[in-house]
Amino acid sequence: MKKILILCAVILGFAFSVSAQDNEKAEFKFNEEKHDFGKIAQGTPVTTIFTFTNIGKEPLILTEVRPTCGCTIADYTKTPVKSGESGAIKITYNAAVAAPFNKTIVVTSNAKTPQKYLNIVGEVVAKAPSSK
Repeated sequence: MKKILILCAVILGFAFSVSAQDNEKAEFKFNEEKHDFGKIAQGTPVTTIFTFTNIGKEPLILTEVRPTCGCTIADYTKTPVKSGESGAIKITYNAAVAAPFNKTIVVTSNAKTPQKYLNIVGEVVAKAPSSK
């Protein structure tokens, strides 16, 4: 019986220490996770910046920011973001095709939530033909 109690105490102690470590990890808090460009003219690239704050205790390190299509380019803070500080992810969408769009950007980091998904949406409208 004593062995079972000691084993339970060890397991509970381990669970609490792992839980406490998770609270120390870096974590994102974005100003927005979805950006709506609305209607944009065909052939006109558009850009938005997703800003975030590290609300965890450890430095936040982005290891990859990957758009899911070739029509979107990402640039991001490449240095560690300390606790309480902010970073940015700049997304540029090439509005080449006249159609509604919904694109996802996968953000991979050392955060408690290691993958975040950002979205950009809108509608590319065809340019009116120029009359001469």
